[in-house]
Amino acid sequence: MEPLLQLSGIEKSFPGVKALSGASLNVYPGRVMALVGENGAGKSTMMKVMTGIYPRDAGSLKWLGEEVSFSGPKSSQDAGIGIIHQELNLIPELSVAENIFLGREITNRFGKIDWRQIYQQADNLLKRLNLRFSSRQLVANLSIGDQQMVEIAKVLSFKSRVIIMDEPTDALTDTETASLFHVIRDLKAQGCGIVYISHRLKEIFDICDDVTVFRDGQFIAERSVNELDEDSLIEMMVGRKLEEQYPHLDKAPGRLCLEVEKLSGPGVNGVSFSLHRGEILGISGLMGAGRTELMKILYGALPRTGGTMRLNGRMVMTRSPEEGLENGIVYISEDRKRDGLISGMSVKENMSLTALRYFSHRGGQIKHAAEKLAVGDFIRLFNVKTPSMNQQVGLLSGGNQQKIAIVRGLMTRPDVLILDEPTRGVDVGAKKEIYQLINQFKDQGLSILLVSSEMPEVLGMSDRILVMHEGRVSGMFSREQATQEVLMAAAVGKQPGECLL
Repeated sequence: MEPLLQLSGIEKSFPGVKALSGASLNVYPGRVMALVGENGAGKSTMMKVMTGIYPRDAGSLKWLGEEVSFSGPKSSQDAGIGIIHQELNLIPELSVAENIFLGREITNRFGKIDWRQIYQQADNLLKRLNLRFSSRQLVANLSIGDQQMVEIAKVLSFKSRVIIMDEPTDALTDTETASLFHVIRDLKAQGCGIVYISHRLKEIFDICDDVTVFRDGQFIAERSVNELDEDSLIEMMVGRKLEEQYPHLDKAPGRLCLEVEKLSGPGVNGVSFSLHRGEILGISGLMGAGRTELMKILYGALPRTGGTMRLNGRMVMTRSPEEGLENGIVYISEDRKRDGLISGMSVKENMSLTALRYFSHRGGQIKHAAEKLAVGDFIRLFNVKTPSMNQQVGLLSGGNQQKIAIVRGLMTRPDVLILDEPTRGVDVGAKKEIYQLINQFKDQGLSILLVSSEMPEVLGMSDRILVMHEGRVSGMFSREQATQEVLMAAAVGKQPGECLL
């Protein structure tokens, strides 16, 4: 079968980094090609070369059998290549329809915008994705999962022949993911070629036909999905066997650190729990259950309307993130682009920004030598792949950005570390590195709240697991009691969990 799009021998270098070295990728009509590899393997760079964002240093790019060079994203888009980015690229203050047709608004014969047509076509796209909200709704009022579906609708509106999906289900519910897979099968039937990038290996085997593996910027293999299983695919991705995916540290917890009693606020109603030093408390539940809202109330990013918090026996009030930090509570957001990092600033500046008081003289002048020493230590400890600490953080891979977001919190020397989806968009190799670091923090006596939509992650890393349903605690389970079936039953509110508080 002749590829719609064929890249071969692609080379791309940046100062201090060779991102791609002889990389190749084929996209076939009516088939889904998975592109997999660890963070930093070159997947995102390949997508940017493919869509004209980066010029290639060497190699061949053929579109419909002809050698081409795209001058930019619009050039590749006009040719018939659409991309759904991992990070959201929507304007919150505009409506769904305005975002979908931004820059290519439908006009009538007098040159005026035909809003009726725009809303009608946008609503049709949403209906195709089985979405129930109106295209007139502001994007700012949508959940992250719904915003991701708007990104997908936007690319579908271009009627592209090749569609690149970069972690498209990262923030989607199971129902939304099923709708997306239905759309992908429709696109396949129409002869479209799909490039599907995901760290969720189950999805690769559910929806993809072929797999291309990258490692360290190099092409490793192209295989049919039918020839592989998860273990063999992981081994190709990381170049080694992963012995244990979730390395739980079995250690008795220390003294009581955090006591939460009948806490209420936006999306949270009467939640109580305790957390000890050197303990990982997993927070499970379906999207919309109130997990993130609870964490933001603890940290001070959302208002508390009722209940109490005690930290190390002392009553605390966190009415703002600043007060959260001052009280020793750090929150690492699930949305690193919007809440976690400043993409235009350097690695060093992002790491130390919230901890500048530790690197400042009384007069406010920064101790640059001490700052650089601490940042360098964390870069080595976390194995952050960056040409230097002065590199713009937005240019790093998603996994390395996530590590930097975690470092930023740790530099404040917290008592309680809240990790909200800490491995979202992170590959299997980097995931294990993050898990090992979490265990180091646990071993040092840090109290950790781990929020995750990946049930195996919660089960694998937690000492106890709190399950939420509709803003309330629906179950609290020990590690020994917890199973996927028990957690799911509590998550949907079918049965009350046995409370261990």
